[in-house]
Amino acid sequence: MIRIVIAGGLMLLGLFTLGVAVLGVYRLSTMMNRIHVAAKCDTMGALLILAGLMVLSGFNVFSLKLLLVIMFLWLCNPAASHLVARAEVKTNQNLDMICDYVDLTEGEKANDNH
Repeated sequence: MIRIVIAGGLMLLGLFTLGVAVLGVYRLSTMMNRIHVAAKCDTMGALLILAGLMVLSGFNVFSLKLLLVIMFLWLCNPAASHLVARAEVKTNQNLDMICDYVDLTEGEKANDNH
Protein backbone atom coordinates (compact mmCIF):
# COMPACT_ATOMS: atom_id res chain seq x y z
CA MET A 1 0.00 0.00 0.00
CA ILE A 2 2.78 2.43 0.91
CA ARG A 3 4.66 1.50 -2.26
CA ILE A 4 1.60 2.36 -4.35
CA VAL A 5 1.23 5.75 -2.64
CA ILE A 6 4.93 6.60 -3.15
CA ALA A 7 4.83 5.46 -6.79
CA GLY A 8 1.64 7.44 -7.41
CA GLY A 9 3.14 10.53 -5.82
CA LEU A 10 6.27 10.30 -7.97
CA MET A 11 4.21 9.81 -11.11
CA LEU A 12 1.94 12.74 -10.27
CA LEU A 13 4.98 14.95 -9.68
CA GLY A 14 6.34 13.80 -13.04
CA LEU A 15 3.08 14.60 -14.79
CA PHE A 16 3.01 18.02 -13.10
CA THR A 17 6.57 18.70 -14.27
CA LEU A 18 5.73 17.70 -17.82
CA GLY A 19 2.62 19.89 -17.67
CA VAL A 20 4.76 22.84 -16.61
CA ALA A 21 7.05 22.10 -19.57
CA VAL A 22 4.13 22.17 -22.00
CA LEU A 23 2.88 25.42 -20.48
CA GLY A 24 6.39 26.90 -20.64
CA VAL A 25 6.91 25.93 -24.26
CA TYR A 26 3.54 27.44 -25.11
CA ARG A 27 3.93 30.66 -23.10
CA LEU A 28 7.60 31.61 -23.50
CA SER A 29 8.37 33.87 -26.41
CA THR A 30 11.92 33.09 -27.55
CA MET A 31 13.26 29.86 -28.94
CA MET A 32 16.13 29.76 -26.45
CA ASN A 33 13.74 29.96 -23.48
CA ARG A 34 11.58 27.24 -24.97
CA ILE A 35 14.58 24.97 -25.45
CA HIS A 36 15.66 25.56 -21.87
CA VAL A 37 12.30 24.73 -20.29
CA ALA A 38 11.81 21.73 -22.55
CA ALA A 39 15.22 20.29 -21.71
CA LYS A 40 14.97 20.74 -17.96
CA CYS A 41 11.37 19.70 -17.45
CA ASP A 42 11.41 16.75 -19.86
CA THR A 43 14.40 15.23 -18.13
CA MET A 44 12.98 15.71 -14.64
CA GLY A 45 9.44 14.66 -15.59
CA ALA A 46 10.63 11.46 -17.25
CA LEU A 47 12.89 10.73 -14.27
CA LEU A 48 10.02 11.08 -11.81
CA ILE A 49 7.62 8.95 -13.84
CA LEU A 50 10.20 6.22 -14.40
CA ALA A 51 11.19 6.33 -10.72
CA GLY A 52 7.53 5.87 -9.82
CA LEU A 53 7.36 2.85 -12.11
CA MET A 54 10.51 1.46 -10.51
CA VAL A 55 9.01 1.81 -7.04
CA LEU A 56 5.77 0.23 -8.22
CA SER A 57 7.44 -2.80 -9.80
CA GLY A 58 9.89 -3.40 -6.96
CA PHE A 59 13.48 -4.53 -7.37
CA ASN A 60 13.61 -6.80 -10.43
CA VAL A 61 14.91 -6.91 -13.99
CA PHE A 62 12.23 -4.49 -15.17
CA SER A 63 13.36 -1.83 -12.68
CA LEU A 64 16.96 -2.26 -13.84
CA LYS A 65 15.82 -1.69 -17.42
CA LEU A 66 14.02 1.46 -16.29
CA LEU A 67 17.22 2.59 -14.58
CA LEU A 68 19.07 2.16 -17.87
CA VAL A 69 16.40 4.25 -19.61
CA ILE A 70 16.84 6.97 -16.96
CA MET A 71 20.61 6.97 -17.46
CA PHE A 72 20.16 7.16 -21.24
CA LEU A 73 17.76 10.10 -20.92
CA TRP A 74 20.08 11.93 -18.51
CA LEU A 75 22.92 11.59 -20.99
CA CYS A 76 21.09 12.25 -24.26
CA ASN A 77 18.39 14.81 -23.47
CA PRO A 78 20.73 17.65 -22.36
CA ALA A 79 23.08 16.93 -25.27
CA ALA A 80 20.21 16.99 -27.77
CA SER A 81 18.81 20.25 -26.42
CA HIS A 82 22.31 21.77 -26.51
CA LEU A 83 22.63 20.84 -30.17
CA VAL A 84 19.23 22.35 -30.96
CA ALA A 85 20.22 25.57 -29.15
CA ARG A 86 23.52 25.66 -31.00
CA ALA A 87 21.73 25.25 -34.32
CA GLU A 88 19.44 28.13 -33.36
CA VAL A 89 22.44 30.35 -32.60
CA LYS A 90 24.05 29.52 -35.94
CA THR A 91 20.94 29.92 -38.10
CA ASN A 92 18.93 32.74 -36.51
CA GLN A 93 20.30 36.04 -37.81
CA ASN A 94 18.05 38.13 -35.54
CA LEU A 95 18.88 36.34 -32.29
CA ASP A 96 20.94 39.24 -30.91
CA MET A 97 17.87 41.48 -31.12
CA ILE A 98 15.74 38.99 -29.19
CA CYS A 99 18.07 37.88 -26.38
CA ASP A 100 21.60 38.15 -25.05
CA TYR A 101 23.87 35.20 -25.74
CA VAL A 102 27.52 34.34 -26.02
CA ASP A 103 28.40 32.82 -29.38
CA LEU A 104 31.02 30.24 -28.59
CA THR A 105 31.08 29.07 -32.20
CA GLU A 106 33.12 32.13 -33.27
CA GLY A 107 36.21 30.59 -31.68
CA GLU A 108 35.77 27.52 -33.85
CA LYS A 109 35.84 29.66 -36.98
CA ALA A 110 39.05 31.33 -35.85
CA ASN A 111 40.67 27.96 -35.11
CA ASP A 112 39.60 26.53 -38.47
CA ASN A 113 41.46 29.24 -40.37
CA HIS A 114 44.83 28.39 -38.82
